[in-house]
Amino acid sequence: YPCVVIAPDDSELITGDSKERRTFMDALLSQLDDEYLRQLITYKKVLDQRNSLLKSFAETGKNNIALLEVLDDQLAKAGTYVFEKRKSFMVSFLPVVKRLYQDISRQAEDVKLFYESEMLQATMAELLNINRQKDSYAQRTTSGIHRDDLDLQLAGQPFKSMASQGQRKSLLFALKLAEMEILKKEKGFAPLLMLDDVFEKLDEERANNLLHKVCVENDGQVFITDTNGERLSSHLEQLKVKYQLI
Repeated sequence: YPCVVIAPDDSELITGDSKERRTFMDALLSQLDDEYLRQLITYKKVLDQRNSLLKSFAETGKNNIALLEVLDDQLAKAGTYVFEKRKSFMVSFLPVVKRLYQDISRQAEDVKLFYESEMLQATMAELLNINRQKDSYAQRTTSGIHRDDLDLQLAGQPFKSMASQGQRKSLLFALKLAEMEILKKEKGFAPLLMLDDVFEKLDEERANNLLHKVCVENDGQVFITDTNGERLSSHLEQLKVKYQLI
């Protein structure tokens, strides 16, 4: 049963390194496309093998170029599939995130989101060939889809360095609610939504807008944990929704 969770640690999706955002993309796409998951697993397996081979070059002084080329072909095939799926998906996904962010913030904020990948400029095979010498020195694969990221901007600057706590949380909610919308569309029913202590450092307007999105516009079941029961009850009563407080 699909479930979307929003918890305090999820702030790393906004403030953390690119691995957090790749994991988010991969987890969502893997639920939507079995072949994507298979190709992603293949890519990671071959990537580990290639990195081990590059390390052996440095340790033994012997370069098995024939084996490297075989791994390059396998890596390029899996990497190309993953890249094309990510690129196609983000074309429709990122505008939904931006719309939901504006719905939550209700302010005219210059938020932009972009999918970043080296494969937007060159094929996987070209990247591996161009960077072969660099990879040998680094003893690892320095280019590919394992370096992809989501570029989050506020007023043309990195979002995590410019945004307030409330703005960061609003973007986190927008990403997660977009995930929920996509899952609902693909599965045919709303996933379970769990909000774990998400209202800290969130102003009243943003909190109310978020609750309206998840409790009024959303027809699925919602579980909410909060340290302030009175505040939560007040918001829910304003929205005139049925709820059970434990």
